[in-house]
Amino acid sequence: MSLLTSNVCDTHEKELASGELQVLTPGVFQSFGQKRIFSGRVVTVKVLEDNVLLRRTVNEPGNGRILVVDGGGSLRTALVGGEVAKLAETQGWAGFVIFGCIRDVDEINDCAIGVRALAPCPVRSKKNGVGEKNVVINIVGATIRPGDFCWVDNDGILVSTSVVPKKPLS
Repeated sequence: MSLLTSNVCDTHEKELASGELQVLTPGVFQSFGQKRIFSGRVVTVKVLEDNVLLRRTVNEPGNGRILVVDGGGSLRTALVGGEVAKLAETQGWAGFVIFGCIRDVDEINDCAIGVRALAPCPVRSKKNGVGEKNVVINIVGATIRPGDFCWVDNDGILVSTSVVPKKPLS
């Protein structure tokens, strides 16, 4: 049996009711990249229209993790472009969940990673190096902590502090 988000919700109704398993608000994120289904441990970054810290983080070995980015929901600049997505693929990241924008959609769609973001935007981000890494973030109805587990598929995005699969999604 595959560990799709619907299966996780069905199996863990108690954790869903208690808030240990959270659903990010449906319909907010668009899907990009070649992977439509991905999962992994969470690394968090909180930035606003500045992707220096995000890029620095992606330059580290990903080990199948997911970078969850609180970009403040800004639609004014892109936080990830084709170059950063390719770097994430090379470094072994499973993907991104970005509460913000991306650009270079065709390049990102050529990468073997998963990306969920609010929208595309052609404007590049600032390069000031301002932001925080491995902090608790709150986006679209969920509190996300570094080290949480995240599942992403065509039905939605889940995060959990306590529910961890025996086998990650493919």
